[in-house]
This record gives sequence, structure tokens and C-alpha cells, in this order.
Amino acid sequence: MAGNANFAVWNRLAKVNPALNYAAFILDKGNTRFRGNTGGTSSMTSTHSMSSGKWYIEVYAENNAVSGWPTLGICKTFSISITQNISNYQYASSDTNNKSEVVGSSGEIVKFGAGAASGGVSWANTDILQIAVDIDAGKWWFGKNNTWAGSGDPANGNNPIDTFTSGTEMSVWTASYSGASYMHINAGQDDTFNGNVTAAGNADGNGYGAFKYSPPASFLALCSANLPISDDIDPAQTDSNYIGGKHFSAVEYTGSGGAQTISGLGIKPDLLWCKMTSSSQNNQLFDSSRLNTRSTPFMLRTDSAAAELDDQSTGNNNKFISAFNDDGFVFGASGSGPNDSSRTYIAMGWKANAGTTSTNNVGNTATTVQANTDAGFSIVTWTGTGTNSRTLGTGLTKQPEMVWVKNRDSGSYAFFVYHHKAKAGGQPNDYGVLTLNSVNAYSEGSGALTYWDISEWSNSVFSVGGDGGVNGNNNKMLAYCWHGVEGFSKFGHYYGVGNTDGTFVYTGFRPKFVIVKKVSEASTTYGWPAFLDIVNDNANDATFNNWWVDQTVAAGGNYGLDFVSNGFKHRNNNANLDASGKGYIYAAWGAVPFKYNNQF
Repeated sequence: MAGNANFAVWNRLAKVNPALNYAAFILDKGNTRFRGNTGGTSSMTSTHSMSSGKWYIEVYAENNAVSGWPTLGICKTFSISITQNISNYQYASSDTNNKSEVVGSSGEIVKFGAGAASGGVSWANTDILQIAVDIDAGKWWFGKNNTWAGSGDPANGNNPIDTFTSGTEMSVWTASYSGASYMHINAGQDDTFNGNVTAAGNADGNGYGAFKYSPPASFLALCSANLPISDDIDPAQTDSNYIGGKHFSAVEYTGSGGAQTISGLGIKPDLLWCKMTSSSQNNQLFDSSRLNTRSTPFMLRTDSAAAELDDQSTGNNNKFISAFNDDGFVFGASGSGPNDSSRTYIAMGWKANAGTTSTNNVGNTATTVQANTDAGFSIVTWTGTGTNSRTLGTGLTKQPEMVWVKNRDSGSYAFFVYHHKAKAGGQPNDYGVLTLNSVNAYSEGSGALTYWDISEWSNSVFSVGGDGGVNGNNNKMLAYCWHGVEGFSKFGHYYGVGNTDGTFVYTGFRPKFVIVKKVSEASTTYGWPAFLDIVNDNANDATFNNWWVDQTVAAGGNYGLDFVSNGFKHRNNNANLDASGKGYIYAAWGAVPFKYNNQF
């Protein structure tokens, strides 16, 4: 028995751009059988990716023509978007930096970043191929008919067919020429490969899957039941606070122009982001770390460089937000802030530490911090020094992957953004910067005063330079810090396809909120498109409220983005979102981990 689990199949959403030559393919048998269907070679990846742990997959070769030269291996998950833009894949020359594969007709190995070389194993019709991947060790093995190539020994970690940087997220990958080599994937769901062989019934160590051959010790079926997830974000674990999400949620409401309580958020927010959807208004941010003498939060705006605003300084005698509560928040009697009468709004909330802050002296500059280590989020404040190499404690246990920094006292600096994939293919340098209120591309910059002192970042601190936008002398400074949490949040990058059947981005969860930014060049109109699913109605084509982080315009435009169980899929070729070959970064927070799909 395969067991109660959702097993990996071939991912139809990750298909090659249909506008390209040789993009056509045949995918049938419940998306377990794939081959190309034109005069060239098409490719395909798996629905499940591997971000940690050890995994085992089998593939059956049907109709393996000598001229078909199918290939099989693994690819870096972020490169799925690159694969979607390759016409007539050539194993020795197409995107070799991001794939490692074995060529069926010759047995040649194409290792990461290298050309074709001997040492693999060729295969023919009816052969059963095996893949074993150890993400944590950065190794993978290739086998045929229960013999591992090159004296490979996955169980003991010896003689892999190729290596990669440990922790790199990978997906199963294959390519096939027209008329040749149907590739049947079995991640544990069917050891007969659609009736082609006799069942054997070999399960993994957790009791999941039915394989022709026994998986190597400690290697698991690539299925939802085996996907790792922390109890702290797991919606199946007991949590008295759980309504819409444990650490992030969103709610729609209508402004009253007076005091009112907004409920239905399901959490007590520490960072609250409000946006009018029915007309133009600023994106307004409040948090429980920045309170004035009346214990009401100051306001900041993502679409403006303005300094933080106090309700009284804007002429209001009542509070913008009078309280954060366990299921939402409360507006003061004046109707100030995002509470205009009869206007519709969306509000998103992130949980930190229920407003309880502490002094953090881990870095060389003291910070005031409230952190949620389970969700990879913290709010950090400090007094700027105007000097380089200021290390600042975050209260987190992993290095931040995205940081928003604001000089609270100055109207000359917008939110400065660090994103660990803003420079395509690697870390930004000390000078690289994006700003939330701008359409500008990622800028390397230069100068004596840096934005980020990257070499000093660690699991407990980030570091800023002396620029006034990130560390103004004697100015009140603020940072929102995030890192990815498997099954809940992800901060990655992709390349555009430029087609209405656009880029697929794997996140490992069904997103609830996604922000996108083009980094390879300036966006044409808007800099930071944002998409939010309020209703979680389990339909891929649900109506999403989308707007722009850098603009005051109303939300609600239609830009065709599907939220699916394992990520998101562009259904547009808008230049701000999915232009062909252009680089984009994203930030995504989830509603349902892929482990559960739509069961919650």
C-alpha cells in the first residue's frame, strides 16, 4: 500500500513556455507519465521539491528510442523558471549550472556547472531508474535496476554521482525528445508504473510508498506525509489561538469613521499593515514596538519617505489604533488612520512577541527587540550612530533573508530593503539597495558609507553601514526582519517567462500574501506588486486583492496570479511581474503548508 500521502508527480504548471518551439508535451496517467511531443526536446519537473532531508524516487523508461536521448536528474528549484524559457533543451549546453543529470542514450553525466562526462549509466526501454538525494549533505546518486552508478552507496553516503552546496533546494527533473521515452515517475504512489511491471510493495522507513526496489536506509518517499514542518507553524497541532493562521493572517473590513473593533484576524498582531481597497490611500504600517506616550502606535507608510506620524501630531485627539487584541485590533473614536467611513480595507497582521520587548546586546549596538523565532520575524529598534559596521541583534535564530529599515525621524529616506536574492544568483553586496517607494531596479551603488555590512551578518545579528537611511546619527531607527520558515514563508527569486501561461514559483505552501519586485531593471509602472488572498476558498482562480506597495492607488486590479498548493503561477506577461528573462525577487507568507494542501 502506498499509504495516505500526496506523492510527487510531474508538475504541469512548470511546463516550458508554450510560445517557444518544441514546448509541446504529453502528460497523462494522473501526471505520472511525461514525454515531449514536437520535433525537439521538452522538459518537466516534479510537483514536490526537496529542501532538507533524504529522498528516494524511481522512474520507469517506456519506449526508450536510441535517438531519444532522454535525460534524468535534479535541478535547483529556483531554476524551474529558467527551464520554462528553454526551447529544445540540449543536455550539454542548456543551463548546466542549475542541473545535474544522466543522459539515457550515452550514460554521460552532466554535473552542476560542467559539461558532459563519462561515468554514469545508459538505459533502455523498460529499465527502472533510481534517484537518491541527500539535501543536507549536498549529494545525489543515480541507479538502474537496483544497481547504483559508480559504486554509489546512498545509505552510507559514499560515491555520489554529483555533489552540490548542502541545503540547496532541489526538484526532480527530466527531458524527453518527441516520440521517445515516456518517463513514468513513482515517488511511492505506484510501483507498477501504470501497469508496466509487477508490484513489489517496498515502503520507506516511515511506512510510506510502494517502490519496485527498497529505498536506501533513511531515504524517504517524496510525499506530503514526509515533508518536514515545525510544530510551531503546523495547523494540525493544538493551538487555542488558531483561527486563520498562527503567525500571519489577514482580514477585510469597512471603515466606520469612528471607534470600532476589527475582528477575524485570528491572531494578536504586532505588525499591522492596512490598505484601502475602494479608493486611493497610503499603505499604513503600525507596530506594537513603536508606541507614543499614550501607548498608541506611530504610523509609517511604504509608499512614502515621510517620517513616522503620531495621531496627535496630525491633529487627532483619539488614537489611530487604541489596542491590539487576540483576534484583531481596535480603532480610536476619531476614525483616524485607515478607517474612513464606508471605505473598504484589507489588514494583514504578523505576530512577534505580543508587544513585549527586551534589550538585546548581542551586537555592538544595543537594540530593543521583540521576536517570534517560530515564524522567523522580529521588530528591531535602535538609535542610529552614522557609522559603519554596526551589528544589531535581531532576537532570531537564523540570518535574516529580508530586512526593511526606516529612519523614523527623517522624511528624506524611504524604507530601505535588503533581500538575499536581490542580486540575481547570489547575495547583494554592501552597497546593494532597494527602496519600497520606488520602481527602481536593484542598485549596487558605491561610496564610503555602506548600507549593509554583509560579512558581519549571522544567525543573531544583521549589520548596517553609516548611510542615513539605515543608521542615521542620533535618529530613531526601525527594522522588520524576516527569514524563511519551511511550510510558512519564503524569500526567493525567479526569472520571467513573458507569457500568459507564465512562471511557476515553488514555495512549499499555499501562499496567502505575495510581494514581487523586478530587480534586473526598473519596473515600467509600479515597483512592488502585492497579492493577497483573503477568502482561502481553495480555488486556484480565486479573486485576489492586489495592489502596489509603492503606490497609493486602490487595490483590486486583475493581473492573473494563481495561488496553488505548492506555490504560485503567473497568468500574465505584465512587465512588472513576469517579463521574459527578467529577474524578480519575492516574499511569500502561507495559508496552508504543502503537507496538507487544502485540508485546512
